[in-house]
Amino acid sequence: MFGEVEHELELHVPAREAWDLFGGLEIGKLVGRELPELFQKVELIEGDGGLGTVLKLTFAQGVPGPSGYKEKFTKIDNEKRIKETEVVEGGYLELGFTLFRVRFEVIEKGEESSIFKSTIEYEVKEENASNASLVSVQPLVTIAQLAKNYLNKNKHAN
Repeated sequence: MFGEVEHELELHVPAREAWDLFGGLEIGKLVGRELPELFQKVELIEGDGGLGTVLKLTFAQGVPGPSGYKEKFTKIDNEKRIKETEVVEGGYLELGFTLFRVRFEVIEKGEESSIFKSTIEYEVKEENASNASLVSVQPLVTIAQLAKNYLNKNKHAN
């Protein structure tokens, strides 16, 4: 069974400023610092924020779904401003998912605005199809709002 959920949020900063936050490790550092209700820890396991980087995400107590997992940066396109990560260990893979991919995309809207689009794509084995209900765009909505507030506060600081 294949599924997809997505969320879009307008950011009042140029796409290049938003991409500076989302394109590498900065968003992970920000989330690790500012969202203790969502993430207990965001750890860099391997890499420097480029392709092949591995992060270990540990969710806070009470967050629905798996307690954590390791994800790998599988695609980074600086020109199109797209970054994809896939769960490579633990988490959703232990719940019968064969794919759990998160895509961050920054779309230029105008000189001073952009759209942040986040998408979760997943595949789950038929015998575990009921676990698809654990997939929620809500953590991405929370991350997008945090990023928007951060970018607005630090507008043009680059």
